[in-house]
Amino acid sequence: MATSVNRSCLTYLLHLAQDNLDFRLPEIKALLALRGKSFHPSGDFQEKTPFWCLDGLAEEDVRGVMARSVCAKSAFELWGHGQTHSELRTSLLNYPSENMSPFMHKDSTYRINVYTFNKTLEFPDRIKRIDAMDYLPFEGTVSLKSPQHIFCLLEDYGTDPNDIPEHPNYIYFGRWIADGQRELIRSHSVKNRHFIGNTSMDAGLSFIMANHAKVNENDLVFDPFVGTGSLLVACSHFRAYVCGTDIDYNTIHGRGRSSRKNQKWRGPDENIRANLRQYGTEEMYIDVMISDASKPVWREAPLFDAIITDPPYGIRESTRRTGSHKDVTKHADGIYLESHVPVSQAYHLSDIFTDLLNFSAHHLVVGGRLVYWLPVYRPEYSEETVPLHPCLRILSNCEQTLSSHTSRRLITMEKIRKPEELDGLAQFADGRFSPYQGHNAFREKYFSGLNKRCIKEDNKAVVNGQ
Repeated sequence: MATSVNRSCLTYLLHLAQDNLDFRLPEIKALLALRGKSFHPSGDFQEKTPFWCLDGLAEEDVRGVMARSVCAKSAFELWGHGQTHSELRTSLLNYPSENMSPFMHKDSTYRINVYTFNKTLEFPDRIKRIDAMDYLPFEGTVSLKSPQHIFCLLEDYGTDPNDIPEHPNYIYFGRWIADGQRELIRSHSVKNRHFIGNTSMDAGLSFIMANHAKVNENDLVFDPFVGTGSLLVACSHFRAYVCGTDIDYNTIHGRGRSSRKNQKWRGPDENIRANLRQYGTEEMYIDVMISDASKPVWREAPLFDAIITDPPYGIRESTRRTGSHKDVTKHADGIYLESHVPVSQAYHLSDIFTDLLNFSAHHLVVGGRLVYWLPVYRPEYSEETVPLHPCLRILSNCEQTLSSHTSRRLITMEKIRKPEELDGLAQFADGRFSPYQGHNAFREKYFSGLNKRCIKEDNKAVVNGQ
C-alpha cells in the first residue's frame, strides 16, 4: 500500500519540441485542466527550455496529456537529475528503491537510450554513458527490440547552436512513459489533404488550437469562419462534433478555382466533409452553411462547448459582410431567387472581433472556450489592443511572428458568466471594452512594410551593381 501511495506522488519530466514556444505552456495547462489537474512545475521552472519537471501528477495523468499534446515529444518518470554525472549518480542512489524495483526485477527486459539536446554524441560515447550507469541495480535482461521498460539518459546542452558547451548544462534519467502526438503534424499535413484553400490552417497549429480550447469527446465545436475546415478536422480527431459557417459560397460548396498547383478547378468531391472522411471522422461532421458572421442566425442559447476560428485579415482573403451603403430593393414577396448573390461591403477587423466576442458570450456554455487569431502590427502592439468582453476572460496570448513588423496572436478566452442586458453598454462605461480601431489598418500596414522591404532590397542590389 505504501508503494502505491509513493507512486502517485512522483516527479515527471516532459521533453518538449523547440518550436511554437509560446504555445507550449497553455497547451499543457489546458490538457491538465481536462483531467482536473493543475500545472505544478518542480524546482527552477524555465518556460523556454526543452525540459520541464512537473509535480502532483499520477502516471495516468501524464499518459492522458501525451495522448493529446503536439508540443511535447516524450514524458518520463524522473528518477534522478543533476548538473554533472556525479550529481546524477547521487540523485539516483537516493531515489526510493521501492519505486525502482517493479521495473528492474530479474524477469523484466529493458533498454537504455541516450538523448542529447543541441549536441550529437558518437555511438561509442553513448555506450560509455550507458556503461557508466552500472551502479543501478538492474537485474533483468537487455532487449533492444522489444523491451518491457525503456529508460532514458537525457543531456541538455542549452538552446544556442552557436555556443555548445563541452559538458551538459543538466542531466536527467528516467523511465519512459509515453510519446506525444507529433506524428499528427505529418499525417494531417495540408500537403496531402483532399480539400485545401489559400488560408488552410497548418496541421500542427490546428491541433494546438483544439488543445487550447480543451476540445473533448462529444463536445460541440463551431467555427464561424470555417474556410476549408482545417480546424474542424483537428477537433473531430478528438471526437468532437463539428460545424461551421462561411460567407464564401464557393468554399462551402467546394467549387471554383483550385488552390493546388497544376489544377485549375476544384474536383467534384472537394469539400469539408470529404476532408473528415479522409481521416476517418466523417461521423463527427454535423454540417457547414453559408452565413454572414455579422448577422444573427442562431437562436439565443448557449449551444457550443468551444468556438475555434481564424478570421480573415484582408491579406489572402477579403473581409466582407453582406450589406450595402445604397438602398437595395427587396423582391415583392421578400424572398430572393436561389441565384441571388447578396451585395457585400467591407467588414472592418475591429467589427469582426467585436461581433466574434459578442457571439461567443451568448452562444458558448459557461466554462466554454473561444480560441482565435488576432493579427497585429508589432510596432504598435500592446496588451490593451486585445479585444475584451465582460463575459470572457483571457487565459493565454501567444505570438506567432509573420515578419519583422507583423505577427498574429493566438488568443484563448473562457466564458465566466452569462451575458446581461447592460453588457452592451460596457464599452461606454469602461474604456477597456471599447473596440480598438487600429486593427482596421492592418492590411495597409502589412503591405506598407512589405513594400519598404522590397525597396530596401532593390536599393541594395543597385549599390552592389546588380
